[in-house]
Amino acid sequence: MESGPAVLGGAVFALFGAALLLWTGARTARRAPVALGVRPVPAAVLSTVFGVLFLLLGVWLLAGV
Repeated sequence: MESGPAVLGGAVFALFGAALLLWTGARTARRAPVALGVRPVPAAVLSTVFGVLFLLLGVWLLAGV
């Protein structure tokens, strides 16, 4: 019964992390700002770090099911 929320949470975190990494990669490759009004390097680094963290959290939740 408890695996249902874990699967949903894992899928959401994994999809969000993958989407954030894709967004960051696409914006960085085009030399476009990742976030408006923020310096480019810290924004790209923080987006990448959080994308990886969310992706790993999602995989961890899905692996524990």
